[in-house]
Amino acid sequence: MPSTSETGHAKNVANFEDLISFCTAYGAVYNPSKESLTITKLKELETAAKQTLQQVKTNKTGFDNATNERQTAFKDLKPLATKIVNALAVSGASTLSLNDAKTVNRKIQGTKANGVAKIATIPANPNAPIVTDKTISTSQQSYDSVIDHFSKIIETVSQETNYKPNETELKTVTLQAKLNNLKATNTGLINGYTNWSNSRISRNSVLYNPLTGLVQTALDVKKYVKSVFGATSPQFKQVSGLEFTNVKDR
Repeated sequence: MPSTSETGHAKNVANFEDLISFCTAYGAVYNPSKESLTITKLKELETAAKQTLQQVKTNKTGFDNATNERQTAFKDLKPLATKIVNALAVSGASTLSLNDAKTVNRKIQGTKANGVAKIATIPANPNAPIVTDKTISTSQQSYDSVIDHFSKIIETVSQETNYKPNETELKTVTLQAKLNNLKATNTGLINGYTNWSNSRISRNSVLYNPLTGLVQTALDVKKYVKSVFGATSPQFKQVSGLEFTNVKDR
């Protein structure tokens, strides 16, 4: 379901299209001296607005897909880390290596040595909507930490000569491939969020720039129609009922 703000953006553009239709129907009488209010410029602004709305939708879908891909990549990481520690424990590894691996695993699992207190770990709901720079930053720090912890476990077992598991998923080459995938999906989400964020900035500029934006232009058109036809004219009644709002939740 589209958010209230997204619906508001679309409503502004739809009403702007109605506004252009009315002004076009006025024929030669509609003849503003200000170039930005001419029918040609209004249509250009309408096209630009529609394009920015579509770009936001496209990039939001890309961000959602990247979120799902990262969630899938990280889904089995906790049990995998535990398997690695268990395999290391039965391999005859040194106590030092095993303790190092256990320490890092606790960080991945999100617990301290007593198994109670929480530490930074994979967010409980990696697929939850992320709509602010603050929440995306906080979430990102958690994922960056988990990737770093997992790389440390790989480094530990790679340097342990006794760690030679027969299971494919536990072999160091497989673990390294897993790490690379975690990094790739994490980077994909970062880029996806950047694209989505930038497209919203572009949309906001086209729609809400205080001088050249769609909303301000629409308000200027209304004033012009009022000046030409009069405040009580049926023409002004046509356009005065069209609402244009600066959507605050962007």
